[in-house]
Amino acid sequence: MNSVAKDARASGAKVGLEAETIIIRGGRPLTGRIDVKGAKNLVTKAMVAAILGDTPSTLRDVPAISDVQVVRGLLEVHGVTVTDGDPGELIFDPSRVESAHMVDIDAHAGSSRIPILFCGPLLHRLGEAFIPDLGGCRIGDRPIDFHLEVLAQFGAVVEKLPSGIRLSAPERLRGTKISLPYPSVGATEQVLLTSVLAEGKTELAGAAIEPEIMDLINILQKMGAIISVDTDRVIRIEGVSKLKGYSHRALFDRNEAASWASAALATEGDIFVGGAKQEELLTFLNIFRKVGGAFDIADDGIRFYHPGGELKPVVVETDVHPGFMTDWQQPLVVALTKAQGVSIVHETVYEQRFGFVEALVQMGANIQLHSECLGSSPCRFGQRNFVHSAVISGPTPLHGADIEIPDLRGGFSHLIAALTAEGTSRVSNVGIISRGYENFITKLQQLGADFSLEA
Repeated sequence: MNSVAKDARASGAKVGLEAETIIIRGGRPLTGRIDVKGAKNLVTKAMVAAILGDTPSTLRDVPAISDVQVVRGLLEVHGVTVTDGDPGELIFDPSRVESAHMVDIDAHAGSSRIPILFCGPLLHRLGEAFIPDLGGCRIGDRPIDFHLEVLAQFGAVVEKLPSGIRLSAPERLRGTKISLPYPSVGATEQVLLTSVLAEGKTELAGAAIEPEIMDLINILQKMGAIISVDTDRVIRIEGVSKLKGYSHRALFDRNEAASWASAALATEGDIFVGGAKQEELLTFLNIFRKVGGAFDIADDGIRFYHPGGELKPVVVETDVHPGFMTDWQQPLVVALTKAQGVSIVHETVYEQRFGFVEALVQMGANIQLHSECLGSSPCRFGQRNFVHSAVISGPTPLHGADIEIPDLRGGFSHLIAALTAEGTSRVSNVGIISRGYENFITKLQQLGADFSLEA
């Protein structure tokens, strides 16, 4: 085994890198096949949903990423038995759910924000829940106040303590009517996981309808929930008295698929992404083609490749589904440094998602950041002085540099930049990438990247 840690093993194994620094010798096209498993943004929420059932649940295509290990640890400290089935399969037995000590929750959660989504299910099962101080990637404001307000609307009592937040439910939670000011994925998940066992009906207006949300709804319906989704972003839930376990194969990770697609384009490579599907990548595929990339869609995946010739500049505006996803823009920006002309990326989902650009500029990219809305229309950040638009002028050759990874998606973008650059790059803090990219070191090897890990 090379210096890859146990992240190449089954999903139940320890995930992570033995080294936190990777030395990349760039300039080599990435070619070959890699496979993606279940979506990080679905799998972790599906694991939480298992608490709601009164019989065991089985989840397949679970990726070996550190966020899965975080949720597994949180489930286990709450008395859920988690066992490994076939490769990529986890089985959850919630029959002995119990309260957990704040210190144990804090120790297992680390910087993850997933504990907030445990609250609804635990309030139903135990009548109480605890939330430690929450972390997460530094890409913008992700306040939990709205989550707490929603839980209070369902009837939870919220008590803020020095060590975190305690919630209790003196009686059964009840359905309510909620309108989101912005279609937040996290808030939508909170409402879904809380409302399915609440007494009466819940109406959620302005809901997020991402594919991962729809797959979570599929899981909850398998468990016995009654949920309808209207075309105007209104989700209606009729509470039921009990739910059973589920058996489900997770939706593929479209973020990872798009990241490898951008890597193929930036390195002038040719990557077949096994498990990727057209429907969930429709908007990305349109932009990928406009830039000058090519793709072939097969039954078992999608081939992404650079067909030769110049790449073209584009104007991209991130948005909630079905728009261009915010997690797609960071890897794509690296490819846009090779486009002939001026590209514009207007970020409308997170207000601080261009922190990764500093390293690209250090490597030779010509990228200017602006607080003005440079997209087709003003967004909610336009009058708040957030730097949320980028102008990328190209083509600019990148050169090797020392880089420290700031967050998950930005970190993968830095990997792509280093793989694209001439010379050697030293990329540190790469452990963050294992939060959302399964076996990424092994996959780099499979694609012919020239690198080594630093002890």
